[in-house]
Amino acid sequence: MAYNVQPPDELMVQRFLPALRLLVARALLEQGQSQAKVSRALGVTQASVSHYSVSSPDRAYASLESLSVSREDADRFVALLGEDLRRDPSYAVETLTNIWTGLLGRGAVCPAHRALYPSLAGCDVCMRQFGKESEGRYEAITGVADAVRLLESSPSFASVMPEVSVNVAYLAGDSDSPEDVVAVPGRIVRVKNSARAMQPPAFGASRHLAGVLLLVRKRRQGVRAVINLRYDARMVSVLSQLGLRVLEIGAYSAGGEGDPTIEALRRRLVSFKAAFDAVADPGSRGIEPSLYLLGKSAVDAARLAIRVSALYSAS
Repeated sequence: MAYNVQPPDELMVQRFLPALRLLVARALLEQGQSQAKVSRALGVTQASVSHYSVSSPDRAYASLESLSVSREDADRFVALLGEDLRRDPSYAVETLTNIWTGLLGRGAVCPAHRALYPSLAGCDVCMRQFGKESEGRYEAITGVADAVRLLESSPSFASVMPEVSVNVAYLAGDSDSPEDVVAVPGRIVRVKNSARAMQPPAFGASRHLAGVLLLVRKRRQGVRAVINLRYDARMVSVLSQLGLRVLEIGAYSAGGEGDPTIEALRRRLVSFKAAFDAVADPGSRGIEPSLYLLGKSAVDAARLAIRVSALYSAS
């Protein structure tokens, strides 16, 4: 009997990536970005973006649904990728990869793959390869998982979740590499009035939060965890009531190379010498304001975030 060796990557290329490109392009165009800018962001021709703009999204949603991605999840993925593209295109690559490997690890792609190749009926390679970090074998991953459960069970936490969604990151050991920072691939999103993690925690799952955490640790070695929340006038009042010390990074432009928040924080740390418990990012064009709460562990950061949310929702 002849067998074809066909990995699931072809489904990524043929169904997953084209569908998300179309939906992200349409979302960016609806936000007022030009076709030229969208084409540069997505790495496709302007003619392709023009085609996306007049195409129905229904086929894209159907393609994703064939890979066990609901419309609700697809819209979340689009929002996350759009925000990443505004910050740094490499973040979008990271998020896209995390989303795809998460689908593989959960076996979500298996039905479509086996429908194409019935000889793979007994295959579980992807679940073994990409699902291994969800088994709780690492203390750091377990700590972040515990923090996520606290956030998911909180009745008030959703009130402080920003539009870009939430993540909680924890540094394992004394490394200065983003790959040693544990976070939630795909982030923690709002489902009705509750927080829900998209996937189990994994190493190297958030380049942005890892960058904030590693930079903060140059000044505060005791900090090992960070969580991002919404930042507005009500949050400023809550932080004051709790006596939390805040480092505000100041205004910046979203243009240029690298993550603009990280670069603004780097510049601010040069002159800021006082102790701080949180970092406030006022945001910029296309970048939502954010608060980064710091902690000694992921659970400590989550508990502090829940205290903040309880006071925020009551005010």
